Amino acid sequence: MSSVYLANFTKCSLIVPETRIIAGLLLQGVEPREWERQVYELNVLQKRTAKTAATYANLARTRLQTMEEDLWYLVHEGSMPVATHAVLAATVKFSPLFGDFLRTVVRDQFRRFSTHLELRHWDAYIEDCQRAQPDMPGLSDSTRGKLRQNAIRMLAEAGFIEDTRSLRLRSQAIEPAVLNYLRQQNEQYVLDCLQVCP
Repeated sequence: MSSVYLANFTKCSLIVPETRIIAGLLLQGVEPREWERQVYELNVLQKRTAKTAATYANLARTRLQTMEEDLWYLVHEGSMPVATHAVLAATVKFSPLFGDFLRTVVRDQFRRFSTHLELRHWDAYIEDCQRAQPDMPGLSDSTRGKLRQNAIRMLAEAGFIEDTRSLRLRSQAIEPAVLNYLRQQNEQYVLDCLQVCP
């Protein structure tokens, strides 16, 4: 990707259950006033504060809007594995900083027959990114920590590692329905990011 890397996943990970709800609202074509009613008044995402609800709703919508309605349908109506990989696809397109970690570092660990990912892999990757992209915004220690935490969570949620503690790598086949959508839409970058396992 040629765009400057952005630290745009500090607030949450894949948030699949919430994104399924937001996909439903997008498919209904709700107007702004109804969107606010659903998110704030009805609290469809079941969050404790309006701020958290808004953060999750807006991030889920922005990720989904990088893709077409057919993907929204997979998120909303698909099985949990399909929805998860569909959300992962939208997240990768919205967050190339995470996508390129999958495409380069995680793929490399599988090629090396490594059994585990290590936290230092993410830290070294961020250092490399900042050297390669002088225009990349500077990252505070807390921002780096949040990015790493959510990157690892997303890998676990998508099935590329067993859990966030062991970091044991798992070969993960992407759901065919998601692959079909990405191929039909010529989303080659996203395909490259998702298909990293042997």
